[in-house]
Amino acid sequence: MRFWRVGTRTVIVLSVLIGATGAAGVAAAQERQPQTPGEVLQAGVAKMQSDNKLPGVIGMVRDGGKVDYAHAGYGDMFMRVPADPKAQFRIGSNTKQFTSTVLLQLEAEHRLSLDDTVDKWLPGVVNKNGNDGKKITIRQLLNHTSRIPDYLGDTGFGAEYAADLNPGRRWDPQQLVDLGTSKPPLDEFAYSNTNYILAGMVIKAVTGNDPATEVTNRIIKPLDLTNTTFPSTDPKLYGNWLHGYELIRDISFSNVQALGAAGAIVSTMDDLANFDRALFSGRLLPPAQQRELETVGGFTDYALGVGRVDTHRCGEVYTHTGEVLGYTSTWISSADGERQVVVADNEYHLLKTDATDAEWNTAVDAFCSTA
Repeated sequence: MRFWRVGTRTVIVLSVLIGATGAAGVAAAQERQPQTPGEVLQAGVAKMQSDNKLPGVIGMVRDGGKVDYAHAGYGDMFMRVPADPKAQFRIGSNTKQFTSTVLLQLEAEHRLSLDDTVDKWLPGVVNKNGNDGKKITIRQLLNHTSRIPDYLGDTGFGAEYAADLNPGRRWDPQQLVDLGTSKPPLDEFAYSNTNYILAGMVIKAVTGNDPATEVTNRIIKPLDLTNTTFPSTDPKLYGNWLHGYELIRDISFSNVQALGAAGAIVSTMDDLANFDRALFSGRLLPPAQQRELETVGGFTDYALGVGRVDTHRCGEVYTHTGEVLGYTSTWISSADGERQVVVADNEYHLLKTDATDAEWNTAVDAFCSTA
């Protein structure tokens, strides 16, 4: 199971048919390219939902103070409730940028260094099958160069998580780390949710608080992200939320302890875009930590909880994706934080489909239309 995908992609050019009536009163179809960012986004969202037979898709595009929303299909497909662009959904691995921001803030406060070893803060926690916390830094956790395997990979855990037969089951972070380190180290860069479970454990070791508390106090409350929560035990959703589906099974209520600092946050498109604007405009980090956040390695486009990608149409953007039971989402932001696009849908069954690429293409089309 992967929560991240970036790289070279084929961009789909979308068009819509607008009906036209001739002088004689005979209707004729007339092709017209979408023009405004809102039109481009709505066309892309509608096509994505129809082509991939998704329950629902929502999107937003923002350029400065101008915001457009789009939606297609259903937020509750059994009750036939339209998908609401203002609804909450599980953001999956888009949680990672919240986690990395907290660690960068702690570094700015001189409470840790990203070059500290994992073992300095979590002695003995990573010490199995060649995985050695004495040789792995916090920075390597955040940019996925630790080589620690993903506990959601080939460990048997993914099948239990997908079944979701006990969404209230408690998972201690150490249990998840033990699952990941039950395998030998991977290649130099390997996306691994185990890295961010460990990052959350470091936050607790440094502050004495769970990562949910630190994210809430440092990011969610100061930015007034009123529709964002970091659940640590409760598998339920509340208020206005998209139902999430695993194929046709409503799987909205799923285990959050299985994801923690790697993917447990619930949010909305507006809140996610507001966080990205604050992050990339420099409101959350001092300049030194901002540079660290945005620095990618020479062999990967992944930085510290965010990716930097060339769209091949309108330059480089910052981005990340989230894929979690019942939901996928993608955000894109300009480097100065002025422009954002968020696209989300409410069906995911842990296997890659054409919809995952379509979501990226839809987001890029809308973002580039603002350039």
